[in-house]
Amino acid sequence: MTTRLLAAAALMGTAACTSAFLAPSSLVRRPSVLLATGEAFECTVDLPGEGISAQMKFPPVLDVPSEIVEVRYSLPFGLDVEPKNSLAVCTKDGPGGEKVGDVLRYTSQWTLGLPRGDGVITTAMSFSGGISWQCSMFDVARASRWEDVVEALVSNVPDRTNEVILLFERPLPEAKE
Repeated sequence: MTTRLLAAAALMGTAACTSAFLAPSSLVRRPSVLLATGEAFECTVDLPGEGISAQMKFPPVLDVPSEIVEVRYSLPFGLDVEPKNSLAVCTKDGPGGEKVGDVLRYTSQWTLGLPRGDGVITTAMSFSGGISWQCSMFDVARASRWEDVVEALVSNVPDRTNEVILLFERPLPEAKE
């Protein structure tokens, strides 16, 4: 069963599942391959905001040689993904570069939290309870429920960001043969 999630519907509070945020192709960034197969994938992902990045290291979930492809969409965005064998599998090629069979590994996610950093201002804000929206990368492969994946995807709203970041694991071409 293909699960559908419309960004417009999500903004109105109707977030059921995942697939079909619409993005004008002119606002879509072309995918970039972050790393080819190895023991573990290692990459740095620039998060929305000023100079914030995520240092990532994670094992592959595919049992064939694979690569990680970064896809960034402006909001609202389109995505056709469904749960299959405990993975979030792409069911339709997208304008951002995702392909049928790609596995969604990570998505940007916005959560409320205490300020990050080691400065005097962030320390003072932490003690005063100054919470704010913060972006991180949600590990889709470790999600215990499909609803958690949907929640992470729909947390990317215009009030918090202007883009969503998606990391897909894709079999290398020679692995598909």
